[in-house]
Amino acid sequence: MHADINSSRRPLNTTNKYITVTLSCMVFWLWPQSGEADVRGAQTQPNIILIIGDDISPDFSCYGGQVLTPNIDQLAKDGVRFDNAYVTASSCSPSRCSIITGRYPHNTGAPELHMDLPAGQYLFPLALKESGYYTLQAGKWHMGNYPRIAFDKIYDDSYAIDPTGSARWVQALQERPKDKPFFMWFASLDAHRPWEPDPEAEPYDPKKMILPAGIPDTPKSRADLASYCVEVHRFDRYIGKVVTELKNQDIYNNTLIIIIGDNGRPFPRNKTTLYDNGMKTPLVVHWPNGNLKKGLSSKSFVSTIDIAPAILEAARLPVPQQVQGINFLPIARQPDLKIREVVFGERNWHTQRNCERMVRHGDWIYFRNFTPNSYSFLMVSYNKGAYAELLRLKAENKLTPEQAQIFSTNNREEYLFNVTKDPQQLNNLAADNKHTKKLKQLRELLTTWQQQTGDAIPAIGDMTPDRHNRQTYESLYTTRRPPEKTVPGQQANATKINHPGPIN
Repeated sequence: MHADINSSRRPLNTTNKYITVTLSCMVFWLWPQSGEADVRGAQTQPNIILIIGDDISPDFSCYGGQVLTPNIDQLAKDGVRFDNAYVTASSCSPSRCSIITGRYPHNTGAPELHMDLPAGQYLFPLALKESGYYTLQAGKWHMGNYPRIAFDKIYDDSYAIDPTGSARWVQALQERPKDKPFFMWFASLDAHRPWEPDPEAEPYDPKKMILPAGIPDTPKSRADLASYCVEVHRFDRYIGKVVTELKNQDIYNNTLIIIIGDNGRPFPRNKTTLYDNGMKTPLVVHWPNGNLKKGLSSKSFVSTIDIAPAILEAARLPVPQQVQGINFLPIARQPDLKIREVVFGERNWHTQRNCERMVRHGDWIYFRNFTPNSYSFLMVSYNKGAYAELLRLKAENKLTPEQAQIFSTNNREEYLFNVTKDPQQLNNLAADNKHTKKLKQLRELLTTWQQQTGDAIPAIGDMTPDRHNRQTYESLYTTRRPPEKTVPGQQANATKINHPGPIN
């Protein structure tokens, strides 16, 4: 079924819209960039900083969120904010492995939590390093040993030493070689659980919290979300420190800054799910010398696999066949441009067995659940904040329908949502005869993507088993992962497949 699909970089149904994007990229390659002068003379390649928040949804104030983020807001005001950016998986390590390769999780060979990225996978920071960039990583890692070859320097600070993951960002900028451009992968530990107090921040008022669907409205849940907001606020403060240092070194204008999250906030019906609260990521891009449309808010779809080609194009490096994403920077210069009309997402093992797939097209999102008899309540978090509140309310028979659904072992196999009319995705329209045509269209899009990219779904009995007992939540294994079983894509040898699937 997957024979010869590597023979083409793009799917056969690619339209002239993609040709437009390609031409835009060609113009970008030819466009002269001034750059600041360094100790050896004029630097024409931009410096690049990728900043990744941990378990952070688009809760920044520039998105209308409830966390005050003045530093990110200013970068968005002077740069570009993307309102429809999606991660490929709402789970930490699969998402990060996808970002660093520009490939879908099942194509990286590390589609599940705590899987190491296999040796031989393409790494865009390695291409930067080999082209003369100084490359550095600071903060959360979570990708295994192989990607370390992509970095000249890695700060291996444990959580106990730096619970923010951000303490060495400014030091990294100060100690870098001054005679070459740099790429820095700054990966915060904010706002991953557990929470730490922040003496430099004003606490958020639990009574004023706006609770996303699925989070029980109780004092403990509100306090839980308020603590999350404090950590997002701290993430913003460290970004401000980076901006100040770049200005002090007079390299701010020639530095491309990209800010994203690896998955949604760590709450029920958010992180690990395919709902927008789990899959939508903030994406703010700032680059004064990059000729971006200042203050633009783009509705165009972007996937986090598009970050690798964008950075490669900015550094004037070729985008290899292995990268399945598309350079999104032309959107930042031409607001009406669309590089893709569909985005895809995966839900795989995250301490427990679950397997679902997502496609968004226009205002519509379609889910396919391959494990409808496995509940989605996150067992590893059973005693934490809002999760513990769900268990308490369940015992008291006080759950709302959307809260109770997380415990269901009789789920539907298909879900269809209009996210413009139903942004919290509470009304499943898959069984509504009015939307049969749209359901069929999105079902076929997802099937095509799975076939073209080698997304082979193992039989339920062959999937990685639960790490915890589903009744007692007791850990069944001493290791982070149970004994290895079949993972998505493995049966189709998806690590060798480069086809990106449909883009429109």
